[in-house]
Amino acid sequence: MTIIFPSAAQIDEAAALLDAGQLVAFPTETVYGLGGDAENAEAIARIYAAKGRPANHPVIVHLAPDADPGYWVRALPADAQKLIDAFWPGPLTLILQRASHIPAAVSGGQDSVGIRCPSHPVAQKLLSAFAARRAGTGGQGGVAGPSANRFGHVSPTTAQHVRDEFGGAVHVLDGGAADVGIESTILDLSRGFPALLRPGHVSPQAIADVIGVAPRLPDGTDATAPRASGTLKAHYATRTPLALLPFASIEPLLAAHDRASAQKIALVARASSAGDWARAPQVHFVAAPEDPQSYARELYGLLRALDRANVGRILIEKLPESAEWAAVNDRLGRAAAAFEGENGE
Repeated sequence: MTIIFPSAAQIDEAAALLDAGQLVAFPTETVYGLGGDAENAEAIARIYAAKGRPANHPVIVHLAPDADPGYWVRALPADAQKLIDAFWPGPLTLILQRASHIPAAVSGGQDSVGIRCPSHPVAQKLLSAFAARRAGTGGQGGVAGPSANRFGHVSPTTAQHVRDEFGGAVHVLDGGAADVGIESTILDLSRGFPALLRPGHVSPQAIADVIGVAPRLPDGTDATAPRASGTLKAHYATRTPLALLPFASIEPLLAAHDRASAQKIALVARASSAGDWARAPQVHFVAAPEDPQSYARELYGLLRALDRANVGRILIEKLPESAEWAAVNDRLGRAAAAFEGENGE
C-alpha cells in the first residue's frame, strides 16, 4: 500500500495548530505521538487531559534535526553529544537536567527533561515548520509528544490507530505505519552516569560502544531514577485480559478452555511451539514473528487486532530472555502486568 505523505500545505496547517496551542498527532519511526508546544503549559495540559495521563508522568520533547538540544537542558555532557552524533535522528531519548526556562509540566514536575530527534520524514518536516514559526519569539519549537493513545493502553503505530482512540477530536498527520513499532530507548544522563530507563531499538551494547561504558540496567533497585515515559509496571495494556507465559504453562489453559464457549481463546506463539493447537477449533492462533525487529514492528497492531477479535483471553508465549528480545519482553511484560491477579499469578 502506497502512503501519500502530507503536502507542504498540510504540514504548515499542522504547525499552525501547534503554534496556536492545539494538539496534533504525528508519525515517528517508533509510534505516533500526540504533540503539543513543549513551551506552552496550556498545550501540555491539553495533552495530559486528552490522554488521561497523570500529571506527574513526564512527556518527551521532540526536536527538529537542526535544533539546539542545549536550549532544553542546563548542560549538555560530552557523552550526550556523542550519543546525539551517533543516534540522532533516531529512536533514542536522553534524560538530562532541565533548563530553568522550560516548563516543569513537560517533565511531570521533575528537574529533568527527555529529548529526542525522530527520523520519520513527516515528523521532521512538522518539527522544522513549527520551529520556523517560533523563530524570533524566543522559543525553539520543540513538540511534547507522548504516544497518541489513552494512558496505559496499546500505543498506536498507524494513523488509523490514533483515529480509533480519539475519533475526530485530534488532528492527525498520516505518515504510514511506524517502521520501528515500539517506543524509543530512554537513557538517563541526568545523574552523572548512564542508566537505561526503558529498552528500545538502540541497545545497551550500542550505547556502550559509543560512550565507552555500559549503562546501568533497570533492576527495580534504582530509587533515585527520574520518572520516565512508559516505565510504569502496568502499561501498553489491551482491553482483553492478557497473559505472558512459557508455552508449557499455556497448554493446560488451552486444554481447559470450554470448546462450547462463544469466545475463542487467542494464542500468540511460534509455529514450532503451537503444534496442533494452531488448528484447534477453540483457539484463535496468530503465529508470532520469529525475529525481534519484526515482532516489535508488528506488536501493537497485533494487540489492537486481538482486542477486536472477540476472544475471551489472549495468551502469549514468553520470549527468550536475551538482550535482543529485551525491548519486546519489556512491552509484553507491562501489558500482562495490567491483568495480574486475573491470570492466576
